Amino acid sequence: MSAVPSIADLLERVPSWVGRAVEWQRLQGGLSHHVYRVDVDQVPYVLRVLEPQVSAVGLGIAPAREIANTETAAESVGPQVYATLPDVPAIVLEFLPGRTLGAADVRRPVVIPALAEACRRLHAGPAFGNDFDIFGKRAELLEVCRRNDLPLPDGYRDGDSTVDAVREALDERPLRAVPCHNDLLAENFIATSSGVRIIDYQLSGNNDPAFELGDIAAEADYDPDLTGLLAEAYFGEELSPALLARVRLFHIASNVTWALWFTVHHGLLAAARGEDLAGFDYAAEAADKWGQARDALADPALGRLLGTVTGRNTITP
Repeated sequence: MSAVPSIADLLERVPSWVGRAVEWQRLQGGLSHHVYRVDVDQVPYVLRVLEPQVSAVGLGIAPAREIANTETAAESVGPQVYATLPDVPAIVLEFLPGRTLGAADVRRPVVIPALAEACRRLHAGPAFGNDFDIFGKRAELLEVCRRNDLPLPDGYRDGDSTVDAVREALDERPLRAVPCHNDLLAENFIATSSGVRIIDYQLSGNNDPAFELGDIAAEADYDPDLTGLLAEAYFGEELSPALLARVRLFHIASNVTWALWFTVHHGLLAAARGEDLAGFDYAAEAADKWGQARDALADPALGRLLGTVTGRNTITP
């Protein structure tokens, strides 16, 4: 793990902060990077310090790309960017005045339309400078595990052929790629007086918008009814059985791949730090995500979803 500059050193590297009254505190909840609230003459900012080792082991995009994508997202639904420190690397962001959502919040039906609206705003904004594919990320993380001799979740490779069938079905009728966050756990949504905003672009890239919705559903443990509400709120009158099935298949793909994300984080980063800085059990999360994915891959209903996405049947998923 590379050394992170001291907070005192970092504060001195922001020219507009020098000589002013500065107070800071570490913000909890980030699973990879180092995030601080910094009050400068009582005006709050966020200082996000990126750990290069995160991207080096496949857990995020390169720091320079994350900074660039954060600047791009600021034009739609992300926080404003006030300064960048590429050599650290770090970024000074707007402190969004609002409430960080939790898992219980995003499962409330009344909240779901606001999540869909935030996604639409991001997806309608300027394109990012890179692409993202959840199955490509799975292959990348599998290689990281192989190279570092990391144990996979129990029975993980038993699902390979079914995962391939899901990928092939989704590839038949791809949606146009749009700028996506690709990691929308509840805590990356901030409810403000002007609507829901989206933070932390560690895995951002142009992608199928149905993945964004399926990933929200996976991270929030949505049941099919809540997934349907989200898809309806996003697609409106354009929602079809095929689009809904597409979102549900990406829900499965999210759990399949992010099980490996937590496996790699547990095996390479948490151990290297010598402690779990986020107070988070990465191994347990990997097992939970794979358990959910394994059940979905074995569900007889999967065949109907595959057929609906490809147009080979007309049964509503």
